[in-house]
Amino acid sequence: MAGRNEDTLEHLELLGNQNTKYKFEYDPDILEPIDNLHSRDYFVKFNCPEFTSLCPQTGQPDFATIYLSFIPDKTLVESKSLKLYLFSFRNHGDFHEDVVNIIMNDLIKLMDPRYIEVWGKFTPRGGLSIDPYTNYGQPGTKYEEMASYRMMNHDMNPETITNR
Repeated sequence: MAGRNEDTLEHLELLGNQNTKYKFEYDPDILEPIDNLHSRDYFVKFNCPEFTSLCPQTGQPDFATIYLSFIPDKTLVESKSLKLYLFSFRNHGDFHEDVVNIIMNDLIKLMDPRYIEVWGKFTPRGGLSIDPYTNYGQPGTKYEEMASYRMMNHDMNPETITNR
């Protein structure tokens, strides 16, 4: 099948909507699934360089680039709904490690991907940056093995950081 038609997109409420309402409180119900039309393995990667959340103790803003990579199974996440979902963390107070795990859990619930990883690269506050990484592969499959391998090796060749 090449391309999508109106029937495959009719359930999407956010894509193309000119009256978008931005939620300032965390809301996983914003996420919208779309069918994956391809059965082969391929990576989808989203980068969100303007992610913000709040420190749960001080209420100060935390800024990060969030990297989401996944190998879809039957479902993808619609990108505008993902942008609005990530924006909904704007006034959400949680630790960096919790944020990346919440994002991953919500996307697993939505898509049940073959493989997914979420990496948050938070800008320093108080002279310390925190870069939590989490991943998941469907249990009992090669993707579970892939998750284990990538977890053990995910930062073996760290990039040069120039924005901190």
